[in-house]
Amino acid sequence: MSSKIFPYLVMDGNCKEAIQFYEEALQAKCTFSQTFGEMPEDPDHPIPAEAKERISHATLEVGDTNLMFSDTFPGLPHQIGNQVTLCISSTDKEKSEKIFATLQEEGEVEMPLQETFFSPAYGIVVDKFGVTFQIYTEGAK
Repeated sequence: MSSKIFPYLVMDGNCKEAIQFYEEALQAKCTFSQTFGEMPEDPDHPIPAEAKERISHATLEVGDTNLMFSDTFPGLPHQIGNQVTLCISSTDKEKSEKIFATLQEEGEVEMPLQETFFSPAYGIVVDKFGVTFQIYTEGAK
């Protein structure tokens, strides 16, 4: 029942360039990268052509920690200066649910906590202080 917090940087179509830059600048190694086009197909939500090459998720190993990245989906708002979020990773779905419920009090849910193809419970919430958290539950669905 461990938890971890990772900084998560959201780019606007230039994530591949940012990853290359930070690999060099921070002497980091990209350990995972996936584009929106590489995600499993969902016939109800097809990926538009302009999104297919954007990064849906990437992880850089920086020393003993990780820095996570993604591009925004085309058309979603992106403001330089607000692109850093915190990703709370847990191995316990109930703990993720409790964290999410607490953070949403007086906050705003951007994506409800739900099962996804990559997590049994994942969601995005902005807390009452304006800090954006991604709640990610590790493990099989």
